[in-house]
Amino acid sequence: MVTQVTVQGPLTGVRVIELAGIGPGPFAAMMLADLGADVVRIDRPGGGGFGAFPGDLLNRNRRSIAVDLKQPAGRDLVLALAARADALVEGFRPGVTERLCLGPDDCLTANPRLVYGRMTGWGQDGPLAHSAGHDIDYLALTGALHGVGRAGERPVPPMNLLGDFGGGGMMLALGVVAALYAVRGGAPGQVVDAAIVDGVSVLATQIHALRGIGLWQDPRGVNLLDGGAPFYDTYECADGRYVAVGALEPQFYAELVRLTGFPLDGDDAPDSGDALDRDDPANWPALRAAWARLFRTRTRDEWTQLLAGTDACVAPVLDWAEAPEHPHLRARDTFVAPDGVTQPAPAPRFSATPTSVRRPPPGPGEHTDEVLAEAGVDAARIAALRAAGVIA
Repeated sequence: MVTQVTVQGPLTGVRVIELAGIGPGPFAAMMLADLGADVVRIDRPGGGGFGAFPGDLLNRNRRSIAVDLKQPAGRDLVLALAARADALVEGFRPGVTERLCLGPDDCLTANPRLVYGRMTGWGQDGPLAHSAGHDIDYLALTGALHGVGRAGERPVPPMNLLGDFGGGGMMLALGVVAALYAVRGGAPGQVVDAAIVDGVSVLATQIHALRGIGLWQDPRGVNLLDGGAPFYDTYECADGRYVAVGALEPQFYAELVRLTGFPLDGDDAPDSGDALDRDDPANWPALRAAWARLFRTRTRDEWTQLLAGTDACVAPVLDWAEAPEHPHLRARDTFVAPDGVTQPAPAPRFSATPTSVRRPPPGPGEHTDEVLAEAGVDAARIAALRAAGVIA
């Protein structure tokens, strides 16, 4: 039996309709639901077609109803739910919800105070608005993909964390919350156009600033924060595992040097005081070789034991299974395991309105009768809609 948690998050009382999609849209809906919003996901009857899978944690903390949006009666059900909601989020290509008669004009007519959140890669307008794309394409266009990778090598896709979830879903969730705040202050309902190309570009604001003042070079892998600096990089240890070094500030680097005994004697060790000057990029290749030789003298866990909790700014590179077991993350309950399913806990944290994982990911249509009954649809009407294939 699934335990229902009743902790109240900061968005408790906010009602959101989510038109089922993939990737950044569900992530935004998860963020809103994690914060306490009552999010109802509109799935297709049968649950197919959107790339979701059973147990997808992006669908946690919400209820699901299955509605055929291509039938007028299904559209009318969604409009009725939108009329009672505070927000609606969707992640279709531009024009799809308009053709379903569920676009912003339709929904804002039903509810003038509604916040209508739209999640796309390219945005609602522009030459590429109607083109297909994925995270890697959006990163490529913004310049962000160009900046990820080793010097002289090809760009490396940073999974889909930067585009889909950072520049996409997180921006949509922030936009919806901001628009809800505006509505509660007296503003009318409005459309939030969240595009991954816009969001990723905003995330890269500091890089553009550094370029503007000459502190960032366009070639990848040669800069302070992209693996170019030997004191901000990863190193292989004696057991084939890795540590991450982030000793950016001089005082932290000095602590790293003191605790590790750098440099070792050897053919690749810097041979003069000038060569130990970390602020001169001309010295970085020699310093990197020396640090690499040093870190290969101990295992990852031996380095961790030596350096953990110090200002040397070194951390073990953990794999997906190790991360939830790290003592710091365990102490903070960064991961939780409701009903035995390990997953990241909702974030951020709130002192007065704590968040929680209240519900597991629902099956498509699991709450159809419950949600429609709450909306005032009687049992006979629900049965007739199911018989007609409008709901499941």
